Amino acid sequence: MPNALVLGAGIMGLCTAWGLTRAGWSVTVLEQDAVPNPRGSSVDAHRLIRHAYGAEAGYQRMVDAGFAAWDLLWAELGESHFVPTGVLALASAAGGWLADSRATLRAAGHAVEDLPPAAIPARFPMLRDAGVVDALATRPGGVLLARPVVAALARHLAARGVRFEQGRAARVDPARAALVLDGGGTRQADWLVLAAGPWAPRLLPELRGEVVASRQIVVDLEPPAAHRAAWAAAPMLLDLSPDGGFYAVPPVAGTALKIGDHRFSRRGDAEQDSRAATPAEAEAILALARPRLADAAGYRVLGARACYYDVEEAERFVVRPLGDRAIVMSGFSGHGFKFGAVLGLAVAAAAGDAALAAALPRWAAGQAPPPPGMLPDCCRAAMPA
Repeated sequence: MPNALVLGAGIMGLCTAWGLTRAGWSVTVLEQDAVPNPRGSSVDAHRLIRHAYGAEAGYQRMVDAGFAAWDLLWAELGESHFVPTGVLALASAAGGWLADSRATLRAAGHAVEDLPPAAIPARFPMLRDAGVVDALATRPGGVLLARPVVAALARHLAARGVRFEQGRAARVDPARAALVLDGGGTRQADWLVLAAGPWAPRLLPELRGEVVASRQIVVDLEPPAAHRAAWAAAPMLLDLSPDGGFYAVPPVAGTALKIGDHRFSRRGDAEQDSRAATPAEAEAILALARPRLADAAGYRVLGARACYYDVEEAERFVVRPLGDRAIVMSGFSGHGFKFGAVLGLAVAAAAGDAALAAALPRWAAGQAPPPPGMLPDCCRAAMPA
């Protein structure tokens, strides 16, 4: 049985380990912290999955394959950690991302509901329409409960014989599919996957400058009593602004209402910096949201924290071979989690297959369709023709 070594037990590393075990590989996962890693960007309350992707038709098409891959994983886990909410997108200017999303969605045959801004408060009483120029709603989409997903997947993999080791990689040797560990020692396999999130550029000099760490702040809120029911039934909210919009995740499955910044800070050190948000960082997020919230003064801050994304300049995923025996998965920004299951299956299919490995970079960047053999039939069948 061929053996694979996966560095990183975030969503990408774990999903790739899942794909590899399904393909008959013996797998070891090396993680520098506990599993789930509380410092990892995958280990938060939520991540979102939705078709609205601006003009990025490649990623929009990949969302359908992503849903099918998650369904495959839920079936194997015997439990689902997805909550359908639908999507509400607002924009304070005409054109741009929202208009591009509308056009691309309709071109692919997705139903889109256009909303007059003045109708928003009646339908969503927790929101104000002041400054809203354009709005749309779509029914597919919802919340992936990230922390439970990672924990359940790790348990499932351990039950299937995947070995988990705790250790910190100091150096990578792609030609030998090997990792040199801090304090000495080497781990080597037939095939190596580097899925180290914002720590990856430390190990791969060629990623430095191409992929950067980005400190991102999220704030948990308790709505005023008058709006709690509306938020409990709300869609995910994407509020876009040329000056910097925000997103809001409704309080599903016992989680809090969460808001965060669409923008990337492109700064910070995932290894050294605290995951606690400063009051100034939390206030910057709240300032983005207050103009949109009805009775904004009645919201209570429950907490604020930081996580670290690994960001590529154009927000395109970096999934590419490092020679014949290794591959790197990086640059997933804030939108990679939704594709974790399908990317894991695709990378596993490319293990030891030079043609599929060569096709991965353009497909993962949203610039080409997947070639035959890269995705399971259920994922290919889900994608628009």
